[in-house]
Amino acid sequence: MDKSGQLDESIRNQAISYLIDKFSSSGTKIGWLMIASIFVESWDLYSISFILIFLSKIFHPSALLLGLTAAGTQGGAVIGALLGGWLADKIGRRKIFLSTMVIFMVVGLAQAFSPNMIVLAALRLMLGVPLGMDVASGYTYIMEYMQKGKREVMGNRWQLMFAVGEISAIAAVAVLLYAGVSPHILWRIVLGASAIPALVIFVLRYNLPETAIWLIEKGKYVEAKKVTKEMYGDSLAMLPDHDEVVEKVKLSRFLGEIRKDRIKWRSSVYGWIACFAQSSEFSTFAFYIPVLFVLLGVSSIIGTDLITLGIYFVAMISGLVGPAILPKIGQRRLSIYGFGIVLIALIIAALAIFTHLLIILPFVAALMLWGHYWDAENVMTIPSMVAPPKYKATSSGFAYVFVKLPAFLSIFLFPAFFDAIGKGPATLFTAIFPLIGLLSAILILPEVYGYKEVQANPS
Repeated sequence: MDKSGQLDESIRNQAISYLIDKFSSSGTKIGWLMIASIFVESWDLYSISFILIFLSKIFHPSALLLGLTAAGTQGGAVIGALLGGWLADKIGRRKIFLSTMVIFMVVGLAQAFSPNMIVLAALRLMLGVPLGMDVASGYTYIMEYMQKGKREVMGNRWQLMFAVGEISAIAAVAVLLYAGVSPHILWRIVLGASAIPALVIFVLRYNLPETAIWLIEKGKYVEAKKVTKEMYGDSLAMLPDHDEVVEKVKLSRFLGEIRKDRIKWRSSVYGWIACFAQSSEFSTFAFYIPVLFVLLGVSSIIGTDLITLGIYFVAMISGLVGPAILPKIGQRRLSIYGFGIVLIALIIAALAIFTHLLIILPFVAALMLWGHYWDAENVMTIPSMVAPPKYKATSSGFAYVFVKLPAFLSIFLFPAFFDAIGKGPATLFTAIFPLIGLLSAILILPEVYGYKEVQANPS
């Protein structure tokens, strides 16, 4: 206790540091449940890329309205990431991750009843808000409920879940096309179906407790001790059996707090740069793979659907391999390998378009996505992990802005840029993004696998 009779901060840090090292099988289940919410975002993101062709033929929107509809959730997620991170640190992680799925169920289902493209674009902007909020709170749950070393592996699995969502969306579109469902109905089914996994996740999440680390930071020791007893079989004897009022955290200071520690700062800066780089490389080239293949005459619409399905099976394997080898190679080398592979693949893709060797494009796209899944795996994990607990959700949300803002701008504006300079030059231009990520991994990122953001103070 300090002179005021309140618990000394070093004792809170001791309890938090202890929990970071503590294994719980329940923590692993919670980690998977948080990562599962990425399926909802992935379904929404990639299903829209396949039905853009149908929406264009049905509603005849302007290029800007079509781009806004495709990118709407990305723009809304920018707001959601900032808002969700701030609120999760202020009022708790549990309230945020429950509310996000409720909002998504309502707005996701409403997409299916959109009377026109303007309404659909507005709904998709709204839909992005809970998606951004959910990622900010979900990553915080992973970092606060899983043991160091294991939480990094789980956090890096978000790209695996992206692949599962993308494959599911592609397969659903293929089945509906093969069944002869009219495009006028097909797009409504695909978009409205996103409410189903959101409902399942909400039900599975409902009884999850607040994170013990957040409760400790807020002086809610009675509830924290109850949670840790249930989760770890340990009621944290170093904490008192009563709550106390602790000084409110000013979340606006989180950047200043991170800058005090060299590893935290360099890791966070890398995370922001890498978030931007991987999001830009995907949102320009990979997102438009279906459209690109059709425009270049690589295949028909249904043929492109099947080719893309195969490409994302390769990506899913990459999403499995990356986390599996992480304990052996670390976060830094995983990033270097990933960005390096994407850089090489995009250069080859541009040359293939220039020389009309279009037959190799599917193989190059598969190579690109293999590398992308590696370079994208840790961009949220690293800044979320290194941040102090009192700023963890804020840091997660802030990092996610660097994913969603370039995604919004790229998906919204790249088709016009694509048409203005041509498919080959646009693909070659995209290679600048993995180059930025590669250089930042080499020059900025320290190895942080197994890093502890809070150290116990023996005094």
